[in-house]
Amino acid sequence: MVPFLYLLVPPFERTIAGGLVFAPISGVAALIAVPVCWLYNRIFSAPLFGMCGEEDEIHTRTRREPMPIEHALVNLMGRLEQDRSLDEPRHLRKRVEALDDLDACLPDGQPIGTALHRRARAIYDELESVNSRLYQAIRQDIQRGAGGGRLLEWMPDWNAAADFMNCRGYDYLDELISGVLRFEEPSTEVLPLESEMVSYQPTPARHIFDLIGRTALTERDFLVDLGSGLGHVTLMASICTSASCTGIELEPSYVDCARKSARSLKLNDVRFIQGDARAADLSDGTVFYLYTPFIGTILGEVLNSLRHEAVRREIRICTFGPCTRVVAEEQWLSVMGALEADRIAIFRSRYQTLGPGQVAK
Repeated sequence: MVPFLYLLVPPFERTIAGGLVFAPISGVAALIAVPVCWLYNRIFSAPLFGMCGEEDEIHTRTRREPMPIEHALVNLMGRLEQDRSLDEPRHLRKRVEALDDLDACLPDGQPIGTALHRRARAIYDELESVNSRLYQAIRQDIQRGAGGGRLLEWMPDWNAAADFMNCRGYDYLDELISGVLRFEEPSTEVLPLESEMVSYQPTPARHIFDLIGRTALTERDFLVDLGSGLGHVTLMASICTSASCTGIELEPSYVDCARKSARSLKLNDVRFIQGDARAADLSDGTVFYLYTPFIGTILGEVLNSLRHEAVRREIRICTFGPCTRVVAEEQWLSVMGALEADRIAIFRSRYQTLGPGQVAK
């Protein structure tokens, strides 16, 4: 009997299979395997079969050079270790970008040297430590009632940094807000959404700063965030302005997280209500915010409720995302300024406050 000869599946097949795979061959196939192995080694500089000769293995080992990921990591660490400005709290953006770069060079399972990994981890931990101290200092100011100014220091200058409005997704400002608000993980599973309700995504922090700057909320305002989620907009508006702020959210676990964040920051003029926006009491609101929490008939019902509120007083409606197109078609609203892509839109009601016995237009 001709003994079986086991071969190793080539790398591209291992990737597909998800692990090492051995396949038996015998007889004539064994006679073919050896020259194929030799040819494969010469082309790809790596053994194809487990039986490949010791000379080929030595040849492969002696030709091995440091992996590109190691070169990139060494160069990156050299730059970061020389850049002392990363220790300054105000350079949060540089630190967040450096952490992202380190993450890219240290994916799970990356085969780099232990000493190299320890050195990279030490740099990573130090950058995180600087950020944590910054977040904690701002939290302490908020707890003393003086946090608004500290947060507003991070408000981008939209004229000098217009590229912020054109970028997508989240950035270093979101790291800042997450570190300051410090949300806990929801303690229970999120309930399934009914049709026409949209999955929660927090408003990017740069847009929240933009909203706060453009609405210029005062103590006479009452902000209502419809579909407030974890409470980013409601909490930031409460910290940075003198307005009363309320978040209305259907998901109980999100409301619980928002309330815990507010308590930890000692914010007394902010509320979170668990409930359906269609049935909510909107009678106190002067400014309403929607990051497309729902569409279709649900959005239509909520807009109808807001239209009735606008009969009693002037209101502003701020929108972000796809719902802006729908809101812009409402005849009882006029847009303040130009509608810009990927920027919060602000609308003002056309109706004037009515006296007793008067009928809405």
